[in-house]
Amino acid sequence: MFSAEQIHLAEEVFKRARVKGLRVATAESCTGGLVAALLTEIPGSSEVFERGFVTYSNQAKMEMLGVSAKLLAEFGTVSEPVARRMAEGALERSAVQLAVAVTGIAGPGGGSASKPVGLVHIAAAREGRTLHEEHRFGDIGRSAIRLASVEAALLLLLRLL
Repeated sequence: MFSAEQIHLAEEVFKRARVKGLRVATAESCTGGLVAALLTEIPGSSEVFERGFVTYSNQAKMEMLGVSAKLLAEFGTVSEPVARRMAEGALERSAVQLAVAVTGIAGPGGGSASKPVGLVHIAAAREGRTLHEEHRFGDIGRSAIRLASVEAALLLLLRLL
């Protein structure tokens, strides 16, 4: 299912997190659990991976991760503030020290002029620090956007490790 490069990224996250004694959680929307799936491809992943939140709906984001209705209304689901809150919420609601969140528009519909298909916000959180990246992958197809988002999420995690 995943490429050799993607497996290598997951192995690197696993190795660095294990050496530092860190556990990881994911909070995913448009990737639907693919980041968690890739991390659990690694043998022994239970040493590092603690849980994954698949929060596809806004209601799930609010209930499971503590994203406020006000934040969603003000900035929209696919935004930097929501991605940051998703990552921070996963960190707060798990026994982990590191979390990554993905929210975006994978298409083929759902995009707009200001938020086109392929727009993805990714955030990674560690106590006292949250990183964010905005990606505009373009309308390259739903699966390609989702897989590119998974890779970007792991690369962002590596920056915090």
